[in-house]
Amino acid sequence: MIELYPFLIEAIQILIVLLFAPLFVGWIRMLKCWFQGRTSAGLFQPYRDIVKLFHKDVILAENASWLFRFTPYLVFGVTVLAGGIIPILSLSLPFATVADVIAIVALFAIVRFFTALAGMDIGTAFGGMGSSREMMIGSLAEPAMLMAIFTVSLISQTTSLSNMADMLIHKEFILRPSMAFALLAFVLISLAETGRIPVDNPATHLELTMIHEAMILEYSGRHLALIEWAGMIKLFLFTTIGIASFFPWGISTLPSNAAIGGLGNLISISAGIIFLILKLGFLGIGLILIETGLAKMRIFRVPEFLGGAFLLSTLGMLSYFILE
Repeated sequence: MIELYPFLIEAIQILIVLLFAPLFVGWIRMLKCWFQGRTSAGLFQPYRDIVKLFHKDVILAENASWLFRFTPYLVFGVTVLAGGIIPILSLSLPFATVADVIAIVALFAIVRFFTALAGMDIGTAFGGMGSSREMMIGSLAEPAMLMAIFTVSLISQTTSLSNMADMLIHKEFILRPSMAFALLAFVLISLAETGRIPVDNPATHLELTMIHEAMILEYSGRHLALIEWAGMIKLFLFTTIGIASFFPWGISTLPSNAAIGGLGNLISISAGIIFLILKLGFLGIGLILIETGLAKMRIFRVPEFLGGAFLLSTLGMLSYFILE
């Protein structure tokens, strides 16, 4: 039982990632409808969409290669793997030793790489256009994200996300200019990485504006269900990375060992779930305030947007060396 208990917590976290991601997207969509004075489809509509897609047949183009068929499973599997190593409920997960920021960014880069290849595999104009735009955004967003997280890692002297969160929880709370710059940069990067307004609009299929949707236009059935589900999980994971890096309070810090006290761990994990729900609720409201207050920018303005994020993360790192 002592050896299995940490993996039980790991299984609970993966289950929460799978189930809470569509719920978080449903919460965002419902809030957006309320803010715009429209009737909402309901909090559980993303679950119904996923189930409906799983029941539909898969239609493949004649020239679709093995890469096109394989990509949805890889995208979903790698995204769930990232959800298993990010400290969401506890800092003492079995996979916490590999919860390195560079490794997490690499996992998201793998997802982007194969999605872009699949978008070009069929040979449609929309797929190639979306893939080129996605790679352009990725080439600018990934360095900015690393710089923003490295600012936090300088304070904790580690690139392990679990150790960074543990340091923030147990260290005296101080308002640091470096953390403020890094947080603002991370918010801008998250909007770009998850395809939210003002960088992309997940609710449109206009050929002149879509980025992510252009790469998956040829998918259907269970393939599309897996990609859509993975997209929801990615939004959830970027939110939890921000929580672990900047607002980790509420995450369980008890060692996941039954010998220390299974009841204490159970209470700590339960409290972590409650804190997670509250944080996601407030962050969903913040995201909708951003999306309703801004319009989608032209694609040629995206490099300036991400360049600003990189500049903010660089200022955060410089302010650490100058002021701290």
